[in-house]
Amino acid sequence: MAKKRSAGILPFRSRRDGPELFLVHPGGPFWKNKDEGAWSIPKGEIDPNEDPLAAARREFREETRLPLHGTFIELDPVTIASGKEILAWAVEGDLDATAMKSNTFTIEWPPRSGKVAEFPEADRAAWFAWPVALQKVTAGQVPLLLQLLAILGIAATAPVAAPPPEERPRPRPRSRPKE
Repeated sequence: MAKKRSAGILPFRSRRDGPELFLVHPGGPFWKNKDEGAWSIPKGEIDPNEDPLAAARREFREETRLPLHGTFIELDPVTIASGKEILAWAVEGDLDATAMKSNTFTIEWPPRSGKVAEFPEADRAAWFAWPVALQKVTAGQVPLLLQLLAILGIAATAPVAAPPPEERPRPRPRSRPKE
């Protein structure tokens, strides 16, 4: 079986404090209450015999319906934990994230209910300052953002996951005075 591949576009824009990166939040019930580590570049599966950049542009259009123009900068592909390979291109531009409108998909929801519900593939889009974008994007896509930042001359590293909260000290049992 052939390895699954996706293609996507990573828009960026220059700001006084550094570049901002454009990400989308996945739609559907699973992602509803997830934020940090849940965002993505607009991307999707490459059809058989489809040119990867054409697939990336198609997926961007389907997930955002926003215009996309400029010079596309090819990034090195990354392989995520599931084994899927992501091919991506960066492009400079200033898009209106609030005007984003995604295509939809249907699934049985709630599970085993027999009911079918429709959800947007991406429920919102936003621009993030690059340090915030590194926190928001899924772990498997962090290398794509780091590649773009390196191209833009910014030395950045992958965010470090917050350590688990320390256990609160347990109160010592009080000893009762002997009678």
